[in-house]
Amino acid sequence: MTLNGNQSLDEILESAITLSWADLMRGTEDGLIQVEYGFALGGTLDYLKIWLSITRGHWLLACDYWMSPSTFHPTGVTFDNGHQSEGLAHLLGFIMQHQDAFVLAPNLGRQGLLQITTPTPEQTEAAAASVRQAFDRLGSTLADLALV
Repeated sequence: MTLNGNQSLDEILESAITLSWADLMRGTEDGLIQVEYGFALGGTLDYLKIWLSITRGHWLLACDYWMSPSTFHPTGVTFDNGHQSEGLAHLLGFIMQHQDAFVLAPNLGRQGLLQITTPTPEQTEAAAASVRQAFDRLGSTLADLALV
């Protein structure tokens, strides 16, 4: 994870997921989390969806975040299938509202996709440092966020 001020969108999303691993996986240590995201016509991030796989090949939607409302979804984060994480909701709101502060993936005409495996303690520490650096760089506070 980059700590030099040039964080990519993928890096900050991976950090947010790593820090929220326990909330998302609800006590299951091993698994896989997939983050799917798409862009609006203007090249800005429009939505992201977080999928969980505890059993190989079976994916469950944990939450999504939309920048603009439609008849099918509201703006902001919505948790599904009994999942809830105040910390992740805060982080996703921060990332989506400050997306221009992160380096977006090339080829904005396609969906982005990240897969994150069970983090090690070292990866969790690096994720916390990455999130702290992003909040500091953007003049935001982590006071209400117990994850980092």
